[in-house]
Amino acid sequence: MFSKKTMIVAGATILIALNGIVFSIDIIRKSSVYEAAARAAIFFVAPVQDVFCTTIRFVDDLWEHYFFLVSVGYENDRLKEKLELAKRGNHQCRELEIANKRLRELVRLKQQSPYEYLAAEVIAREPSPWYRTVVINKGSNDGIRPFDPVLTAKGIVGHVLHAAGEHATVILIIDRNSAVDAMIQRSRARGIAKGSDNGKCRFDYTLRKKDVKVDDIVMSSGLDRIYPKGFRIGHVSKVIRRNSGLFQNIEITPFVDFKTLEEVMVLLNPSDYEIAEK
Repeated sequence: MFSKKTMIVAGATILIALNGIVFSIDIIRKSSVYEAAARAAIFFVAPVQDVFCTTIRFVDDLWEHYFFLVSVGYENDRLKEKLELAKRGNHQCRELEIANKRLRELVRLKQQSPYEYLAAEVIAREPSPWYRTVVINKGSNDGIRPFDPVLTAKGIVGHVLHAAGEHATVILIIDRNSAVDAMIQRSRARGIAKGSDNGKCRFDYTLRKKDVKVDDIVMSSGLDRIYPKGFRIGHVSKVIRRNSGLFQNIEITPFVDFKTLEEVMVLLNPSDYEIAEK
């Protein structure tokens, strides 16, 4: 269709034109016109790029410091909830451990004593400061009667004042109306342990000539026919022996902590043991 000569001429023309274009572009790049155009492009494009980059950084910062922290906050709340559950479980285990220790002491008292005991829980306390009584969850239906001694492994608590069907009222030895015939274990000096307003006991009617010292153990003598002989009451915490007078002023600190009293043992039918001893 085209002659060979024509095609050669056309190819040479195209080649020359391409060389010219390339040469022109190279000249333009090296010329001040290209530099000016590049500066103009940077002038208009740079602010757009700056806004774009700032937006990207803001979004990234928002994600890192808000959305990411929201998930961290949720995770923190879950961990706090788990921690509270763990603390609650730990407190329950601790409470069970303490209760188990108290109950073991009561069981040991029952095993080592010849008396018949009935375990009971303290369910109420007398709110009046003038009377020191507690209510237990066992009563006459369980064989409890008035004047039955009430104890813990540490010592005497008091005795039953009233007994109903499923409950009983116990008067504590720190009540002003309570009295226990007692003696000093070391010297065998006798007296009456009576309740006092300060939550302790007085040891009344002990002769001034009797040997009584601080830290002496005070025990029941058994002569009041309520508490059997040999049960611990407390220790002597103060002794005042005046130059005149017939008796000493003695203070007893009970072994039982009445503020934290939760479980007790009721000694059933104490009169049966008095008959057996005779």
